[in-house]
Amino acid sequence: MVRKTRTTLSDGRALIYYDEAVAEGLVRDHTGSRGHTGSRGHTDARDHADPRGLPPIATRSERRHDRLLDEWVVIASHRQGRTHLPPADQCPLCPSAPGRPTEIPAPDYQVAVFENRFPALSGPGGGRCEVVCFSPDHEASYADLGPAQARTVLAALADRTAELAELPGVEQVYCFENRGPEIGVTLTHPHGQVYALPVLTPRTRRMVDTVSRHHRATGRNLFDEVRDEALADGRRVVVAGEHWSAFVPQAARWPYEVHLYPHRRVPDLPALTGPEQAELAVLHLDLLGRFDRLFPAPAPYISAWHQAPVRTGRELYALHLELFTTRRAADKLKYLAGTESGMGQFINDIAPERAAAALREA
Repeated sequence: MVRKTRTTLSDGRALIYYDEAVAEGLVRDHTGSRGHTGSRGHTDARDHADPRGLPPIATRSERRHDRLLDEWVVIASHRQGRTHLPPADQCPLCPSAPGRPTEIPAPDYQVAVFENRFPALSGPGGGRCEVVCFSPDHEASYADLGPAQARTVLAALADRTAELAELPGVEQVYCFENRGPEIGVTLTHPHGQVYALPVLTPRTRRMVDTVSRHHRATGRNLFDEVRDEALADGRRVVVAGEHWSAFVPQAARWPYEVHLYPHRRVPDLPALTGPEQAELAVLHLDLLGRFDRLFPAPAPYISAWHQAPVRTGRELYALHLELFTTRRAADKLKYLAGTESGMGQFINDIAPERAAAALREA
């Protein structure tokens, strides 16, 4: 069981603590419940109010439609002033300490989720942006969490997916982690984000259309075929379990790119069973450890959960994780230059079979 405790920050933004409990099961919701704080306890939201007296958030983003590409672009100019790589003693994601209040008022926590103070999606643009703090340890990374903590993170992501999908106008819930300054991270504390999007992203919309066309033409599911072909070939498989398998896609865009699929097709994180979620926690940590061992220094990466849209294409869509690094060698990054940025045509310097072999050996 994961215990969920709701509270608010001083400017009215939502803050939710997720704590591992002794029993297994679904998230249980509490509001301002008393308990104690600690690595195995429950965060007491009532005992740790936000003392900062922040003014209400008044940010506004705007959606604009690119008619030539039929895609939406979000204009969020207020984010220019967001916090950028502060020193460790000024990190806003660390637990609060005497004389140093942060976004998380409690002096300790397991997993904390709060509405972003500098959201990319807000106001007329619609949607919602949340920050997910994986650990109170500023120096940790996701790969350091351990299976129990990783399961609490996954439970939080599943819970946020289910709750945000119910908000008016939300079409897609996207959970992701950016790691490393090379990716553009502005806070080094281990954290991810959840976006409740008012439109389908171009990538999701294209996958929904492709899978739908394939199903009409063949009666088969393209997600299932892609997974099964990779497993049958074997050369691109990185790791396989009872419920999940990870492989490098046949047409990988990034030098080291891995897709993690469940063996039972489900639309999103809330649809996973307990055993599926437990194995996912272990295999996700395994993959991130392999990425850390690819090079002398931990690789920058993006870990992106692809979930079914809220209202369309759910019966055919397959939940999966896409994990990739922008590093192609110990001293070289993969830049999106002329062909990639200008035309959307990726050129990969490393064969997928070679990348899979390197990850298996890592």
